[in-house]
Amino acid sequence: MEDEKRLADALTYILKKNNYGVDTAYDGETGQAMAETGVYDVIILDRMLPYKEGVEIVKALRTQGISTPVLLLTAKDSVENRIEGLDAGADDYLIKPFSTGELLARVRALGRRKLAQLGGEKIEAYGLTLDPLRCELTKGEEVIKLTLKESLLLELLMRNVGQVITKEQILDRVWGLDSDVEISNVETYVHYLRKKLTFSEVSIGTIRGVGYCLKGI
Repeated sequence: MEDEKRLADALTYILKKNNYGVDTAYDGETGQAMAETGVYDVIILDRMLPYKEGVEIVKALRTQGISTPVLLLTAKDSVENRIEGLDAGADDYLIKPFSTGELLARVRALGRRKLAQLGGEKIEAYGLTLDPLRCELTKGEEVIKLTLKESLLLELLMRNVGQVITKEQILDRVWGLDSDVEISNVETYVHYLRKKLTFSEVSIGTIRGVGYCLKGI
């Protein structure tokens, strides 16, 4: 299992060096729990992981309706193994060892696919409709204009109704890991957004010491 950890650390370093925000899990159960939050643009998943195997994780995610693109890494290069992974719901397959250039190219391609899925898509929750491209929130005939950061924050909460989103996840998704913005900015924008949500029956709940979740009143 030490080889898998070294690979994970190497991939984390490469991706961060190329300006990607990265969260890393070293076993299948932790990785699946992270993936189930739905906050990621692309998932890179090793087929051989402790506690839960990669193909099982992909199947579980797809069963739950999580459509995040998955790049499956494997040392098994038989056609049958590739078919099994793709049939389970993986979007792409990369056989070890691979070049850094090919890895980054495949991540870029999957990232574009994610953007294409989201392009023009409106999000609905608790009677509210968010148009991320226009940064507009509507309820019936009433339209509220949001700033870009407010829209990104609300989008994250609306895509994960019923789940708690940590302040660190919000900071990563709304501002980016390389930003100098402090965690207090998250609290400030949650305050701004709460004021704009007063026209609806929706609120942002605080889970003390953890983060926030969207709630219907």
